[in-house]
Amino acid sequence: MRIIAGTCKGTTIAAPRGGRTRPTADKVRGAIFNILGDVSGFTVLDLFAGSGALGLEALSRGAGEALLADSAATSLAAIRKNITKLKLENARAVQRDYLVILKDAAKKQRRYDLIFVDPPYRMHRVIEPELQRRLPGIIAPGGRVIIESGSREEISLPFELVVDRVYGDTRIRIFQSAMDEAQSDV
Repeated sequence: MRIIAGTCKGTTIAAPRGGRTRPTADKVRGAIFNILGDVSGFTVLDLFAGSGALGLEALSRGAGEALLADSAATSLAAIRKNITKLKLENARAVQRDYLVILKDAAKKQRRYDLIFVDPPYRMHRVIEPELQRRLPGIIAPGGRVIIESGSREEISLPFELVVDRVYGDTRIRIFQSAMDEAQSDV
């Protein structure tokens, strides 16, 4: 795995040890960022971060700051190793459950421009109700939520679906919040 573009372009990054994670392929990550375009200055939340590849790619491409969260200790170790290797001072890694992260962001009235959600595919049905309930409270106006899932999974969020593409066994959906109204559901 490597960072595809930006200030850290071409740098290889580590994946967590073991088979619990499924890192986003370089090709799929490249496609996501081609769709997203300029992410300069964005505030990023990378849930189920694994290696941190999505959040780190955003930072390499100019995002302002990123919180990379994963509940697994092996993932956190890989993320921290990658942050150190890439010398990214605007990245923060935490070992916490996604629901704790979402509740904490809402409590602190934290808003994110980009939220990456790439859990183990089998978890989507379990987490979808919480995402539907809590993401509106932490997404910035005009912000986007990028969901990675198995190609056959149907996932819906209370935002406009702007992209729905399949790359092999992976399906990418990008949802966008309304530009003109702040979301406030907690």
